[in-house]
Amino acid sequence: MIPGSWRRIRSRSRGLLAVTALSAAAVLVAGPAAAVPAAAMVAPGPGPATAWLGNGGLPRVDVRGADLVNARTGAVLWSKDVSVLRPMGSITKVMTALIVIQSGDLSRQIKVTRGAIRYVRRDGASSSGLIAGDVLTARQLLEAMLLPSGCDAAYLLATAYGPGRGAFVQKMNAMAQTMGLTSTHFTSFDGMPFPTEHSTYSTPADLVRLGEQAMRLPPFRRIVAQRSYHLAASARHHHYTWYTTDGMLGSSLGVIGIKTGDTDAAGDCFLFEARRGGQTLIGVVLHARADDSYGSFFTAARRLLTWGFREGTE
Repeated sequence: MIPGSWRRIRSRSRGLLAVTALSAAAVLVAGPAAAVPAAAMVAPGPGPATAWLGNGGLPRVDVRGADLVNARTGAVLWSKDVSVLRPMGSITKVMTALIVIQSGDLSRQIKVTRGAIRYVRRDGASSSGLIAGDVLTARQLLEAMLLPSGCDAAYLLATAYGPGRGAFVQKMNAMAQTMGLTSTHFTSFDGMPFPTEHSTYSTPADLVRLGEQAMRLPPFRRIVAQRSYHLAASARHHHYTWYTTDGMLGSSLGVIGIKTGDTDAAGDCFLFEARRGGQTLIGVVLHARADDSYGSFFTAARRLLTWGFREGTE
């Protein structure tokens, strides 16, 4: 365990107690947190931060922020700038899903609007290919948001469950405060850079805590464990097949989710969880850097998990 891990465990426990006591009123009345001062946000530097994971020829992980935690004990196994504020791209959608699932009524019917289609086309956001006029359930839109990282699906869910996207973002910030994620702030429901690249941000420590809470929700856990989801055509909608952006599912031993993220400012980000031999590790890498470009976050996560299961669970 790294020095100071006991402080991390103690703060994590407070977050778990807080979310258990969450009330609907707290979510509805709280407003957005103040924007982070520019001086507090660390902008990408000229090159990757390099950290060796101990001695004995252990793998090097090129990231600007990371946290790896034993999910059973809460022990921090390894971290990098765990409290530094950074953008996290579409990992934001984990909070969007958590809000929707805890609100309930996942059989709710939601119509795909032209506004949702214009949103992804105008801003160049990732799309699940939804077709205007189709009617899908909230549960189906969660599949479209979490697997291919559809910002069109996130747009529709936020609009329906706010109601209205501004009100939904307020709920996200209220939930973050209730969960004890005091270094997290949202201005968007999908991680898109609105109004600036650094206006939605978090820390590795906060994101691990967010992932822990989301993975406690059976609907969320089932969705992010899938490599693909097929929705057959019906009288209410076209057929869709969505594939996960999580390239480690099915290719790395024990990986069970959860979400990738990628913007110019955030770089390659990945919040992940894996289970092997009765042990569960959860971690995050932010702004991963490697020669393999898009797959850099998978390289970093795979090396951390290999080391963590070998050394950190003994």
